[in-house]
Amino acid sequence: MNVFISKNIPSQAVELLKNNGFEIDINSDDKNLSQEELIAACKQHDFLLNIGHANLDSHFFSSCPNLKGIALASVGYDHVDINAATRAGVAVSNTPDVLSEATADIAFLLLLAVSRKAFGRAREIPAGEWKDFSFLHELGIDLSGKTLGIYGLGRIGYELARKAKAAFNMNIIYYNRSKNPKAEKDLDAKYVNFDDLLTKSDAISVHTNLSPETEFRFNKDVFKRMKSSAIFINTARGKIHNEKDLIEALETHEIWGAGLDVTDPEPMSKDNPLLNMTNVCVLPHIGSATIETRTKMATLAANNLIAAAKGKQMPQVVNKEVYG
Repeated sequence: MNVFISKNIPSQAVELLKNNGFEIDINSDDKNLSQEELIAACKQHDFLLNIGHANLDSHFFSSCPNLKGIALASVGYDHVDINAATRAGVAVSNTPDVLSEATADIAFLLLLAVSRKAFGRAREIPAGEWKDFSFLHELGIDLSGKTLGIYGLGRIGYELARKAKAAFNMNIIYYNRSKNPKAEKDLDAKYVNFDDLLTKSDAISVHTNLSPETEFRFNKDVFKRMKSSAIFINTARGKIHNEKDLIEALETHEIWGAGLDVTDPEPMSKDNPLLNMTNVCVLPHIGSATIETRTKMATLAANNLIAAAKGKQMPQVVNKEVYG
């Protein structure tokens, strides 16, 4: 069996594949591959371990008839046409659970950084703008005792809520497709409707999958319904918020600040006005970027491929129906 790995991954995962009989071909340049480049690389391979968000659609699957399985080193799979994969008989797996804490850490970092205008204040130093002490210059806001609203209270949202509750005794409210009894028991989290989430939250953090239902869910009308003192955090997918509307909401003070680890598009343009706002913190999609977490993700992806090569069901398969 041979596998194409679309970007460099930790050596532990590479060795795991080699020790299980895989012949390995890696995109060692580590550059983003276009769909056609990925197709050219995958045509003669049995498996793909995919890093990144190249579009894996019906054209991709019809162009790679030898593929038997794809292991994504990510939780999200919105860039994959799962129905097309199933029709082509290709099992697709992801990496849930292992990055929950790391991503929640980034959401927590952004929440705290935005509340204190940390990125904007830090830029004053190299710009030579750190002058005499000013009692009222660019003040932040306290988080202690405030209300944190979670849009999508799954594993990552739970970890953020737990940290916010422990560090700042924040009140937790959430909006989900279904209730989360564990969060309600452990964190005294309150289930609310979407409108209450917007009007009662001092900060809203997004932790949901990108879908037709959630795409651009946070738009002009939604930002207008939030508190003018509210903070918006997104570490999920950039297309869940409308970036143009977010910029307008910040410029017109409809909301107080924003923290983003995901943007639309990615990478963000260096000229984006969000980067110059003192009440905004933007990171380059580093939610899972720790040595430990990326190693776990790559190892989980490798183990999914090893199972597939042995004729077994991938442990984290997304399209179970492919097994009939």
